[in-house]
Amino acid sequence: LKMAAKRDFMTSIHGFDLGDRFVELKPLGYGANGLVLSAVDNQSHRKVAVKKIVITDTLSVKHTLREIKIIRRLEHDNVVKVFEVLGPQGHALSQDFCELTTVYIVQEHMETDLSHLLEQGPLSEEHAKLFMYQLLRGLKFIHSANVLHRDLKPANIFINTEDLVLKIGDFGLARIVDPTTHIKGYLSEGLVTKWYRSPRLLLSPNNYTKAIDMWATSCILAEMLTGRMLFAGAHELEQMQLILETIPVIREEDKQELLKVMPMYINSKWEVKKPLKDLLPEVNAEAIDFLERILTFNPMDRLTAEEALMHRYMRQYSCPEDEPISQHPFRIEDEIDDILLMEASQSQISNWERYQASLSSDLDWQQRERSQEATMVAEVQRDPRAGSMPILEEVQVDPRKYSHSSSGDSWST
Repeated sequence: LKMAAKRDFMTSIHGFDLGDRFVELKPLGYGANGLVLSAVDNQSHRKVAVKKIVITDTLSVKHTLREIKIIRRLEHDNVVKVFEVLGPQGHALSQDFCELTTVYIVQEHMETDLSHLLEQGPLSEEHAKLFMYQLLRGLKFIHSANVLHRDLKPANIFINTEDLVLKIGDFGLARIVDPTTHIKGYLSEGLVTKWYRSPRLLLSPNNYTKAIDMWATSCILAEMLTGRMLFAGAHELEQMQLILETIPVIREEDKQELLKVMPMYINSKWEVKKPLKDLLPEVNAEAIDFLERILTFNPMDRLTAEEALMHRYMRQYSCPEDEPISQHPFRIEDEIDDILLMEASQSQISNWERYQASLSSDLDWQQRERSQEATMVAEVQRDPRAGSMPILEEVQVDPRKYSHSSSGDSWST
């Protein structure tokens, strides 16, 4: 009775409607587009993470279908495993996806994420290198499937500390990009968290390639090695300024674009004020060389995941025969199918409108969390790893920008 009462309480508070199959529900936080709870599956007796996605309009239908389509195909050691996708009350998904109002993604439960580890300070170089290898190994597979993650950051990198296994998760903002076609009409919403955005994404949010994930990955490596964010601008303009102080602009076309967009902030000699080796004095020369080959201003000059795995910095772990690629990559038709689904789902708008009342428990909980955070941070937002709720991006300050933990934990250097 006590377990049933607790389950009913969690259901009423968080709006999770999964029947009797999942118990011991506990909130973990928010993914890119849904609330995540930990639970125990009574059928398999394993601990899982369950992500709830609420479908409210045609756009959320498209995003949800895309996420499900992508995660079902990305089976890899370094990608969080999805066990199944369920509809309301824990039932199997209906044939008519447009009639759904809620979807639950049941996936493996990971011990922690990289953002929580970094709260203790920088990692040892060996741990950082091992995690970077696994991150690149997973990204090589993801990119070979013609998928862009678009939201790589420490909070989306999951780790089991017992066996030091790293897995990439939260594909809520992922996109399909087919290199065999020149169609660009479906690229939109460059939603990478600002501190991990590449220069190209800051300049042209709707025009990007797999290289944006590589930029984010190198920012994550620098963060693992130092315990602080590499470029932590308070807004997009400062973000670009910080990048230009360290990353050289080589190509003439990039110089011309910058002169048009932000001429007042350009050094006339195109010299960097603080090269990477000066910005990261605690990082060794080999790691600096590795970072410099990925942190290039122009994405055309940036190493791919496959190339990065072959760099000498990764030689301790590099094993091409054990770095598989996808055998079933996505094609542009998969994105076109999503567009057609959006058109078909227009007729279901009234169905979603009727469902709005049932969202109140989710929204009330979110509102309570936001009001609590608002009193703590006022107008200046915190590093997202400091809390589980999504935050506004107008003004953001990394709390480790000026000081960071001196923890003596075994993860630290």
